[in-house]
Amino acid sequence: MQFMTEYLWFNTKGKREMVHITDTVRDIVKRSGVREGMALVSAMHITAAVYVNDLEDGLIEDIWEWLERLAPYRRDYRHHETGEDNGDAHLKNLIMHHQVILPVTKGDLDLGPWQRVFYAEFDGGRRKRVIVKVMGE
Repeated sequence: MQFMTEYLWFNTKGKREMVHITDTVRDIVKRSGVREGMALVSAMHITAAVYVNDLEDGLIEDIWEWLERLAPYRRDYRHHETGEDNGDAHLKNLIMHHQVILPVTKGDLDLGPWQRVFYAEFDGGRRKRVIVKVMGE
């Protein structure tokens, strides 16, 4: 069994942003030497997420609108009583989840034809990291 761990660092300019990371994850998988196994990709922050979906601008905007309906920015979140202003970002993380497990077959990501991997930032403006852990043989 082989293991490889790498960290990706993000410091988005905007408060919210979707970052396409498929090629970066694929490169890590290939460098790992794992032929058959899996790759865990996990945001190590509670105001960010990692997800798999289509790389299509209209869909990404639809996802933002959907998230805003489910967890809109509001000033009255109880979390804000602690001095924070990112209660909605925590809720968006719960909706989108913080990690995905991706199959590795023949030394490469084994994704469907339209599947791509994204880092979703809900409270940007500071440095955050994502762990990529490749496991297998």
